[in-house]
Amino acid sequence: MPRIAYVNGRYVAHAGAAVHIEDRGYQFADGVYEVCEVARGYIVDMTRHLDRLGRSLSELRIDWPVNRAVLELIMREVVVRNRVKNGLVYLQVTRGVAPRDHVFPAAGTHSSLVVTAKRTDPAAAARKAAAGLKVITVPENRWERVDIKSVGLLPNVLARQQAKEAGAQEAWFVDPDGTVKEGAATNAWIVTKDGVLVTRPADHGILRGVTRTTLMEVAENLGLKVEERGFTVDEAKGAREAFITAATTIVMPIVAIDGQPVANGHPGSVALSLRDAFFDVAEKIQA
Repeated sequence: MPRIAYVNGRYVAHAGAAVHIEDRGYQFADGVYEVCEVARGYIVDMTRHLDRLGRSLSELRIDWPVNRAVLELIMREVVVRNRVKNGLVYLQVTRGVAPRDHVFPAAGTHSSLVVTAKRTDPAAAARKAAAGLKVITVPENRWERVDIKSVGLLPNVLARQQAKEAGAQEAWFVDPDGTVKEGAATNAWIVTKDGVLVTRPADHGILRGVTRTTLMEVAENLGLKVEERGFTVDEAKGAREAFITAATTIVMPIVAIDGQPVANGHPGSVALSLRDAFFDVAEKIQA
């Protein structure tokens, strides 16, 4: 069945979906995005994702392209039209189409909206979790406002490519003092020898991950302690466990950092238990 996309008021064939060449997302990366997991026919954590979208739009002074309630309906419709039971729904909002100029376009310029959905294979994801992932570390080289979920992701792209070329699946950005910030597309976590979950505070310097937030509730349900503090690469290499979180991965154990095994080099039981319990806590909205 052909895929369907929503582009600025119309549902169109995905293969032919397009925006104008002077869309500011294309010209300047002047836009934001969100990705929600779709699991068993439900859109996961939609409320928190749209809350974060609203914050990103506000920080960049971009207008909502449609009413929030309408956007929820569009997302659900795109999922249904693509018959996605397990997968991802992606939405992107840019400042709109205008003659190329660095300053904001004239008042009344409509922001652009694109929504797509695709299927993923839960069995393949489960196999990845059972095997664990490898990460490399790279120097932090991004702009300071990574708390905004902007489409300007070139440093992330280069970091992920570097990871792939090194035989890994993710890259962690690291401050000059050796403190881990976050992954190219994920939040970073460790489990200490005492079983405490540690992740960097999200007040600045990292994106406040929606899955990260929900996972804190999962941890509370499981009786696990969470500390929001920085940790170094060396601490991560010596940790009991390490893992990453994101809407695209939920929880994925890390088994090696820069080629050095974490603990015994196998996925840890804490990460796997968090992954198993995630959907008992996460918000689920019928598509």
